[in-house]
Amino acid sequence: MCGIAGIASTTAPDPELVRRMCDVIAHRGPDGAGFYNDDRVALGMRRLAIIDVMTGEQPVHSEDGQVVAVFNGELYNFAELRRDLTGRGHTLRSTGDSECLVHLYEEHGTDMVDRLRGMFAFAIWDRARGRLVLARDRVGKKPLYWRSDGDTIWFGSELKSLEQDPGMCRETDPVALHHYLSYQYVPAPWSIYQGAHKLPPGHVLVWERGRVTLHRYWTLDPATREVADEREEEERLRELLLEATRIRMVSERPVGAFLSGGIDSSAVVAAMAMQSREPIKTFCIGFEEDRYDERHKARMVADRYGTDHHEMVVTQGKLDVLPLLATQFDEPFADSSAIPSFYVAQLSRRHVTVALNGDGGDESFGGYQRYALMNMARRIPTLPRSLAAVGTRLGAAIVERSDYGTFRRRLGRLVKFAAEPPSRRYAGLMCCCTEDQKWRIYSDELRVLLSEVDSGALVEDLFLGSRAETDLGRALDVDVLTYLPGDLLVKVDTTTMAHSLEGRSPLLDHHLMEWAAGLPASLKVRNRQTKVLLRRAVEPWLPPELLRYPKQGFGVPLAAWLRGELRELAWEVLTDGTARGRGLFRPRAVRDLLQRHMAGADHSAILWSLVQFELWHRARAVQGNRLAAAGAGDATGS
Repeated sequence: MCGIAGIASTTAPDPELVRRMCDVIAHRGPDGAGFYNDDRVALGMRRLAIIDVMTGEQPVHSEDGQVVAVFNGELYNFAELRRDLTGRGHTLRSTGDSECLVHLYEEHGTDMVDRLRGMFAFAIWDRARGRLVLARDRVGKKPLYWRSDGDTIWFGSELKSLEQDPGMCRETDPVALHHYLSYQYVPAPWSIYQGAHKLPPGHVLVWERGRVTLHRYWTLDPATREVADEREEEERLRELLLEATRIRMVSERPVGAFLSGGIDSSAVVAAMAMQSREPIKTFCIGFEEDRYDERHKARMVADRYGTDHHEMVVTQGKLDVLPLLATQFDEPFADSSAIPSFYVAQLSRRHVTVALNGDGGDESFGGYQRYALMNMARRIPTLPRSLAAVGTRLGAAIVERSDYGTFRRRLGRLVKFAAEPPSRRYAGLMCCCTEDQKWRIYSDELRVLLSEVDSGALVEDLFLGSRAETDLGRALDVDVLTYLPGDLLVKVDTTTMAHSLEGRSPLLDHHLMEWAAGLPASLKVRNRQTKVLLRRAVEPWLPPELLRYPKQGFGVPLAAWLRGELRELAWEVLTDGTARGRGLFRPRAVRDLLQRHMAGADHSAILWSLVQFELWHRARAVQGNRLAAAGAGDATGS
């Protein structure tokens, strides 16, 4: 597990800039650094030693030195890859996974990605061809940012690496901001900065003498297969989960697991315990508010398997972590569960270097209640276009004139939901803020720039383009391409790497995901029951009462916090001169949102998004000032 950064150019790149790009992500790799440069490329990395601790230094080279690579992640099939490569005559100097990349490239070119099983972002420099290859794993566990001006390409595991270049544009991309306020994260391929991009999951980028090309190399096949015996499917799922967990327990450093008390993390802990000679170390975060506290559920699993269990309670007093979170996240990020995620990573790192988690179970096996809603909504007849338009306007008008939490508002949302086609229904479910809500707070200038941009279309277009046979399958497809990599995986990668902790996700094993994608919809969601097959498969592993609990998620009491300890912070950062001076939002409209929330309405979603955007901006301003000061010092020779 590492952080990587680099520059390729038609002219000589600056190796000292690459060193600074790596220094700023030292938290991703505190165990060492490595660099390579020639007349057209400069590569760098920071290392967190997990496997091949003694000989796993990077960059890695081919035998003739013509192919060089830096790598972030883990290849769980590295032993198999090494056997194949040595059988083909390659000489491997290390005992780990990184060196496999250069030899796989020699054998297969960019098609090498099809042979990798794991989480990764890497850069390969083909010196003979003047070609830089960037690739990201199938579902987006490991991040990778890039920008190019044609002659030069810059890349890094974090956006803050790219920011080390004084020539980088730091203007906010209004389209990225528009999407962020809808989804609470900036979706790929955008970044919050104009001209900088995320490499989407499952993609390869090739830069060759100034020309950039991208292609997708992996997508899930949603074609449903026939299931003759559901018991056999349950047994096959247990086998796949045990194997995916086993290969992720390989480490030369201590291994543990996040244990939230939900089915997914509990199943992973059970699979670990059944394959370990020592008690598993487990880590759980709780809250003082009973509605959000799941520690009692986690303890059921911990007691059943005799884990070495550790807990922490997140109180309002721990919210002083927010400015630190704003510096860790490269972009504004408004999923409030980042707070407990940060603390569970901090707690875990005191005891282990690797932590397994349950990410991906919902997206593969139908775990969210919105999936049940979409599944039941298929019974709603499609209305003629004229009636649908009337119903949509009527529902929206009722919502607009209703207070939060009232029956009238729920009725309006139901009328609107029923009138819309399935693609727009799902877009509505995934957007935390509507276009109308955003439009009210936008400045005149922002309204002009965004007059033809519809954030909901991101989800709607993917939904309509899905090859799945059902609306449930299309919703799952959308989430694997958007919410999973854009929100959940960013949250876990950022908060774990902030503490130099490696997170691994057995349920995101692509073999398991591909198998799950072919399951009939009825084995994922049945009426209001979610995760039908997964629940049955892990029933022998888990306490019966745990399986009866409804899904709770990793939420926090955000609305109450914004009226309590975070009240002063919200008012300060959203109404002071700094925020008003950006010219992005209407001060009066923002104050109205704050006042209505303090009076009892729930505007926590949009307010939290605005607060996180402003905290991110201020953190970047401080870092920019430090960078400018450092640059001035370099110029004067100090």
